[in-house]
Amino acid sequence: MKQATCFHCGDNCTVEHIVYNEKDFCCNGCKTVYEIFSENDLTCYYDLQQAPGATPKEIQGKYDFLSDDAIIEKLTEFNDDKHQIATLTIPHIHCSSCIWILENLNKLNANITASQVNFGKKTVRITYKTEAFSLKEAVLLLSKIGYEPYISLEDFNTGKNKVNRSLIYKLGVAGFAFGNVMFLSFPEYFEVNEFWLEQYKPVFRWLMFTFSLPVVFYAAQDYFVSAYKGLKSKLLNIDIPIALGILVLFIRSTAEIILDLGTGFFDSLTGLVFFLLLGKYFQQRTYNFLSFERDYKSYFPIAVTKILNGIETPIQVYDIKKGDRLLIRNEELIPVDGILINGNANIDYSFVTGESEAVKKSSGDKLFAGGKQTSGSIEMEALNAVEQSYLTQLWSNDVFNKNKEDGFTTLTNTISKRFTIAVLSIAFLATTYWLFADSSKALNVFTAVLIIACPCAIALSAPFTLGNLLRIFGKLKFYLKNASVIEQLAKIDTIIFDKTGTITSNQKSKTAYKGETLTEEETVILSSTLRHSNHPLSRSLYNLLKQNNIITLSHFEEHLGEGIYGKSNNQSVKIGSAKYVGQLQPETELSTAVHISTNNTYKGKFTFYNAYRKGISKLFNKLKKDYDLAILSGDNASELNNLKKLLPSKTKLIFNQKPNDKLEYIKHHQNNGAQVLMVGDGLNDAGALAQSNVGVAISENINVFSPACDAILDASKFNQLYNYIKASKAAIKIIKWSFVFSFFYNAIGLYFAITGQLMPVIAAILMPLSSISIVVFTTIATNLLGRKLK
Repeated sequence: MKQATCFHCGDNCTVEHIVYNEKDFCCNGCKTVYEIFSENDLTCYYDLQQAPGATPKEIQGKYDFLSDDAIIEKLTEFNDDKHQIATLTIPHIHCSSCIWILENLNKLNANITASQVNFGKKTVRITYKTEAFSLKEAVLLLSKIGYEPYISLEDFNTGKNKVNRSLIYKLGVAGFAFGNVMFLSFPEYFEVNEFWLEQYKPVFRWLMFTFSLPVVFYAAQDYFVSAYKGLKSKLLNIDIPIALGILVLFIRSTAEIILDLGTGFFDSLTGLVFFLLLGKYFQQRTYNFLSFERDYKSYFPIAVTKILNGIETPIQVYDIKKGDRLLIRNEELIPVDGILINGNANIDYSFVTGESEAVKKSSGDKLFAGGKQTSGSIEMEALNAVEQSYLTQLWSNDVFNKNKEDGFTTLTNTISKRFTIAVLSIAFLATTYWLFADSSKALNVFTAVLIIACPCAIALSAPFTLGNLLRIFGKLKFYLKNASVIEQLAKIDTIIFDKTGTITSNQKSKTAYKGETLTEEETVILSSTLRHSNHPLSRSLYNLLKQNNIITLSHFEEHLGEGIYGKSNNQSVKIGSAKYVGQLQPETELSTAVHISTNNTYKGKFTFYNAYRKGISKLFNKLKKDYDLAILSGDNASELNNLKKLLPSKTKLIFNQKPNDKLEYIKHHQNNGAQVLMVGDGLNDAGALAQSNVGVAISENINVFSPACDAILDASKFNQLYNYIKASKAAIKIIKWSFVFSFFYNAIGLYFAITGQLMPVIAAILMPLSSISIVVFTTIATNLLGRKLK
């Protein structure tokens, strides 16, 4: 009779055998988890993978410490009166079912508003309402369904991540065993006979067997676990042929010494595991190095305004210190935790919590990093320096990038899967041949094929190439959100530019006023209202008038694409388009202008004379050869003739575009198969930047953090945009060449392995060397690419 296996976890039903709903369960815990999923319509969990779950453990009283407010403060990254956010390590995450269920926790408890899994780090980031739910209840819920978190208070107190030294321990065990087995094998190598043959040969052979046991059952256990999970989920991962090779070597060697047929292959076995782990250690160290290098994200040119002795100065966020007084304008992101000093704070924490309802704050209230001010400008005092990793985490939040997935991982996995099938087929066919041709070589051939053809080099080429180029771009002031943006950038065929603040420079533009002379009181409220806004024209005009006294507004509004409104006591001002401020007279000339009205009486307009960025004509002439180009501007057509002279003839020039018009224009082209790059200033262009395949925000003096964009380009590097796109295409070519070289290595190695000329231990040495060579190739190639960019 076939042994029943648990429907939930896949273990054999030995101690207990519970049948529920015509399904077998090994214990009440697994049955309870199944019931929970069934009651909440989450049984798709079992459709994605067979038996994906883990048996929940008894945890009564284990997490009582999570009721302590001081501990909760350390474990949560965001904590206000209504919401908390915590990132928990879940060791059991191993398959697509795990990801699916952990990202649908809101169906198990409505107080959980969002949950996001980082599969690589085995973490889940949970956002929940604190009115009827707590961190303790979240942990208990996870434990109840078999995903008990790993919580180390020491790690959170020190601010350091838990260091996993298991690979180092396994490498040490394998290295120690390999050295001793090689030493014990010397008499066999040199064919020592006589006294040794009679007295010590059995002892030496059984010592080699003893040294191999911790290597197979401890050092190599990850390969067996990974292979088992792959087979259990009906997936062919790359660890299957490796585990098979190790197992065959061990069984064959053990059989030889038991039956006194020979010394076995314990030297090859321990050497194989040692060199496999050495390759994995090298890979892990290199990934950690790249991860460290990629902290360039903390150098994003995001800036805020610091107020010191009444003087407003733009500073980079990583220069913020505790006690600094900061000015946060309308629609700006709060970069650090702080205390509100003055102003009407209406904070939108949707960037952090996912909920768009703004929260009103009063003077003295605490403000959290990641909130966006939505009602004019405020002044706050910083409580600490910027946690750069937290800004990076906000930047990387996939809630703002659901449709722009990381593609190279899927490509690598697909290649590895097909490669595994091919390797297993070649191994069995070659072994079958040698069983008839020369049976003494059959086992060596089988093992050597499985080892030499491991596609580790293939798996490394894409992340190393893109990761290194990501770092190089960062040093050249082109800050990309993640490596997949490089892939997307290489595919684009259409580039759309905003005009004001993008191809024009706000720093070099000139302004002239035409209309009634403003009174001192009107000039003061005009300056105070402009101070709240982040629009490029508002900023330019504010810089012109900022020598005036600043007053506190009782009301402020900003209407995208139209203008802004400010009120203080009985004085009000409207700044924006002629229609918005109430100018009924038709325009007699086409120009970029900001109109002014006070107390609903039209006063006049400030006319801006655009100064275009250096090198714009040369840049567009380079781009026109390979891309469709367009300018989408919210301004009127006053600059049409100038742009026609400046830009290539095929460039589309479209004016009077509202933010939604830009978004729909991009969507229309995408529906026709276009891959669109949008370059804007990150303000009115937020929707267009989010809709595009790649959205690039141009930053100048004050750099507004835009969660909609995929990259931030320093304005001084605007004329290098063509070179950055060209470098992205070159990176994809480097990856493809890496694949070619890797296949070339494997073809040569397979030839020697199939013909019986390659010993398993030599194959184990060559395998990590091939991985190292691919990493060296991609690193050198991308560094040469970086030199060309410089």
